[in-house]
Amino acid sequence: MSNNFNIDIVNPEKSFLSKNDVFEVVIPAVEGEIGILKDHISIISFLKPGIIKVYSDTEEQNFYVEDGIVEFKDNTLSVLTSSIFDLKDADKNFVSESISSAETELSKEDIDDQKRFLLNHKVEILKSIN
Repeated sequence: MSNNFNIDIVNPEKSFLSKNDVFEVVIPAVEGEIGILKDHISIISFLKPGIIKVYSDTEEQNFYVEDGIVEFKDNTLSVLTSSIFDLKDADKNFVSESISSAETELSKEDIDDQKRFLLNHKVEILKSIN
């Protein structure tokens, strides 16, 4: 009996990833990192900046995601996000610019605590990539 399930990651430009041989995915949910295995209870959650780790029969893939919504239902994990890239294709200039932009936003005094938390987390994750 197979322990695999499906994953579909979609961003505004295209269907970013679609696989049916995945046995585990770790997602950066706002509640913390969540590990998804076959037959996981149905969930819907928001994503925070972080790394999505996809483990399949053929490879391990890591993607940086800014935000989004994730749903797991009927052994299909659906991820909808506005910004995602494969870490192996990471453009160092883009990452550096994203860090600078987030740090500029953090220096503003009128941001709320939730936005400050997400920006701090984004900077931390991007620095670990860079």
